[in-house]
Amino acid sequence: MDIRHLKYFVAVYEQGSVSAASRQCFVAQPSLSAAIRQLEQQLNVTLFLRQPKGVTPTEDGERLYGHACRLLGQFQALQRSFTEPVDKVRCRLGLIRALGVERMSDLLRQFSLQLPGLELQLVEPEQPCDARIITPELLKSGEQFQPMYHDHFQLALPAGHPLALKQRISLQDFYGLALIKRTPCEAWQKLYPELVRQGITPDIRADIHTIEYALGLVSAGVACALVPDFEQLRQRQDLVLRPIAMAGLERRIGLAYSPVQASGLALETLLRLCQKLAIS
Repeated sequence: MDIRHLKYFVAVYEQGSVSAASRQCFVAQPSLSAAIRQLEQQLNVTLFLRQPKGVTPTEDGERLYGHACRLLGQFQALQRSFTEPVDKVRCRLGLIRALGVERMSDLLRQFSLQLPGLELQLVEPEQPCDARIITPELLKSGEQFQPMYHDHFQLALPAGHPLALKQRISLQDFYGLALIKRTPCEAWQKLYPELVRQGITPDIRADIHTIEYALGLVSAGVACALVPDFEQLRQRQDLVLRPIAMAGLERRIGLAYSPVQASGLALETLLRLCQKLAIS
């Protein structure tokens, strides 16, 4: 697998267009398209759905993006290690699930670029770490919380689903609805008890843990799912997002850290990046 092909893939993913990616990479569009096709052949998957105006990533494309960003970051770090001496900066960062591959990859890439020599280890938020990206409900005594994202949950429907014609989904629409249960999920913990209280019984088709698998089942037309309203999901052609007529289906995500450790270079850099996200 050619590292240049991964660079071209990331450019197409982030630009949402082969032509825009070719301009960014200073490479002819046919050459870039051929590189993407070769990647698809090597992995035996389809990475993008071609649309009249640009492209949208498939589920496999979403998966590859996270891997590609990490590999490119490691490759750049390898190059730097032979061109300039750097001091090692180690950081263990705890992450909860379902943070959004695209935005987390972008954050961690910026973190790595601003700290040459960074050795970043991603762990479960319950493990010992220097900082954690979590919801406020998971804060420990003595930790401070820097807000980053405010996510609203919506119902992801297969393209062409009858409910896609509605601008807003009512609780009554969940009666008998083919639905994917995803745990842990803040919105599910609020919505499902309310459905039970109102005597509304959806048709649970699957019980899974990741957004990626949930979206794959939605795209395949198996069922609907509660998902955060990530920007990249709004651009997909294989599913539709609709708001739900119920308050409180939201979550806040932020950086939890100990004030005692806030003077470390890695944490100072990460904190600045998170503060920018909070005001953007």
